[in-house]
Amino acid sequence: MLHHSKAAVGDPVPQILRHWLRAWRSCFTAPSWEHVLVLVMGALLAPGKRTISSCLRMTGRAQAANFASYHQILSRARWSSRAVARQLLAMVVERLVPDGPVVIGMDDTIERRWGRRINARGIYRDPVRSSHGHFVKASGLRWLSFMVLTPVPWTSLIKALPVLTLLAPSERSNHQRGRRHKLLTDWARQGALQLCRWLPGRRIIFVGDSSFAVHELAHAITPRAMLISRLRLDANLFAPPPKRTCRTMGRPAQKGPALPKLKTLLSNPATSWTKIVVSAWYGHAEDKELEITSDTAIWYRPGTPVLPVRWVLVRDPDGKRAPQAFFSTDVTLEPANIIALYVRRWQIEVTFAETRAHLGVETQRQWTDNAIARTTPALLGLYSLVSLWASDLLTSASTAYAAAWYRKTSLTFSDAIGAVRLQLWVGDINQQSPPNREPQKIPASRVIRMAQALCFAA
Repeated sequence: MLHHSKAAVGDPVPQILRHWLRAWRSCFTAPSWEHVLVLVMGALLAPGKRTISSCLRMTGRAQAANFASYHQILSRARWSSRAVARQLLAMVVERLVPDGPVVIGMDDTIERRWGRRINARGIYRDPVRSSHGHFVKASGLRWLSFMVLTPVPWTSLIKALPVLTLLAPSERSNHQRGRRHKLLTDWARQGALQLCRWLPGRRIIFVGDSSFAVHELAHAITPRAMLISRLRLDANLFAPPPKRTCRTMGRPAQKGPALPKLKTLLSNPATSWTKIVVSAWYGHAEDKELEITSDTAIWYRPGTPVLPVRWVLVRDPDGKRAPQAFFSTDVTLEPANIIALYVRRWQIEVTFAETRAHLGVETQRQWTDNAIARTTPALLGLYSLVSLWASDLLTSASTAYAAAWYRKTSLTFSDAIGAVRLQLWVGDINQQSPPNREPQKIPASRVIRMAQALCFAA
């Protein structure tokens, strides 16, 4: 059971943080809510590791006798992370995507963790340290994250804002517990359908890499949403079935004759190519010119129903990148729009990197199942909240934190979290007040903790 501290210890939670988080008040009981506010405040202010201890230190609660109550928020308290995610999705969509299609990217990441007590841990290929000719294994937890891909007011860049993150336990873990193992695409199907139920009446576009280019996933979400992903150059594509006549016998055909493989179109001189200009193509600061060819086809694999798709074959006129193919389950979508929507997906990797650098993902030390399942999704969700709160503090005309040797052309997440931290540290001191009011000073204890945050930053 969670209890309030009898003695006032540490800094009070700023009113602006209570205002920012008021939408989630109904997800927690009254005692838990006060502890949640403290943990969120500490997670925002703490540098380095995001442990419960570091959060308590940053809020002046290093001597709090009820420190165990804060640990129990993640390991024992009764609250639904799914309800928190639903409220986060609603807020992101309401503020950033009030109309039009909602573009949601999905991708997995490995949180490197060791320990025999971490039940869901597995051994996976490390996507960061591995290359085409070098395979590196990593022990850790596999997470599948769904992120809204949208512009934000304070920067010109597309941001990937996590709204739902699911833990995909390893096959070894499921076998030890006697559970049926779910593939990553099974979790993607469940997560995508959950998001569709949370956004009734909205057009949703899911964007994923080649790991999600599977028939089962595409068929499951096509009735409610649309999928854009990579397509193999040797995929089995077919023409539509011929129309039946009164003389046609047998059951209706599902597909027509096989179409040439996409890789053969690259060497066919009769292939008609169209030039388009794409922004942010593989890190290009300026627009990149590409050549594409596109058509509709029936994507078929034995044992699954046929799937009409629009495919797009892309080649680089400069020859710096290998040809690639993409597909959309919406055959009416323009080829240039398919490429533009898929390019947004690359911001997902930026979000994963920035959450590790600025929010301490992979520095947690929880080992209970409940705490593990809640902590990483909470930190990823905090990334989205900081991006939303920065909209109240920054504008596109705000000055980026830069120097003579490092010129930034636009604001980044480091500017966003810096503005939020500054508001939490001294916002209650510098707020507007009547002219005859005595000037407020930063409490000495807070100045000491700010200095300690710099001295003990890891």
